[in-house]
Amino acid sequence: GSTGSGKSTLIDLVPRFYDVTDGEILIDGINVKEYDQESLFNKIGYVSQKAFMFTGSVNDNVSYGNNGKKKDLSKVKEAVMIAQGKSFVEKMENSYDAHIARGGTNISGGQKQRLSIARAIYKNPEIYIFDDSFSALDYKTDAKLRKELKKYTKNSTSLIVAQRIGTIINADKIVVLDQGECVGIGTHQELLKNCEVYKEIALSQLSREELENA
Repeated sequence: GSTGSGKSTLIDLVPRFYDVTDGEILIDGINVKEYDQESLFNKIGYVSQKAFMFTGSVNDNVSYGNNGKKKDLSKVKEAVMIAQGKSFVEKMENSYDAHIARGGTNISGGQKQRLSIARAIYKNPEIYIFDDSFSALDYKTDAKLRKELKKYTKNSTSLIVAQRIGTIINADKIVVLDQGECVGIGTHQELLKNCEVYKEIALSQLSREELENA
C-alpha cells in the first residue's frame, strides 16, 4: 500500500502497540490479549521503520533483546552476514567491538537498518515483523538480504510491510491496503488480475516484462 494507507497501524496490532477495537488477533490460536507482555514479545523479532541503535558496540546492539542471555559472537557474526552487514562491520575499527554512538549517528541509515535486522535475526523468533525495514536499502542489497533471510527464517512467520512491490512479490499472501481499507488479498499473480490498486502500484514500479516474469 501507499504512504498513509494504514500498513504500520495494522502490523502494530500484533505486538499490541495498539489494541483492536473490533475482532481479534490470534497467535497460535490464542488471543494476543491473553499473553503476558514478556511472553508475547519473546515470540516476536520486530524491526521498526526507524532503526534504533544504542550506545555500545556492534556486538551489544545485535545481541540486545535476547533476554539477557550470554552473547554468542558466532551468532552475532552469522546474523550480521545474513543482514548484509559483514562488509561494512569488518571494515570498522575494532570490527564487531566497534563503537556505535547513541542513535547510530556514526553510521549511515542503511547500515543502521542492516544492524537492526541483524538484531531480530540473532533473536531467532517465531515471528518476524519488518515494518518497511528494507526501504533504506538499495535494490541489490534488499534482494540479497531477502534471499538469505528466506533460507534462515523458513521455520518462522515473516510479516513484511512494504511500499516496494519487489520486496513482497514472492510472499505467500499479500494484503493490499488503500486509505485504511483492505482492497485485496492474494498472491502477486492473483492480485495483478483482480486488484486494481495493486496493479497500479506494480505498473508504476516495475516494467510489464518484470511483472510477467515474477
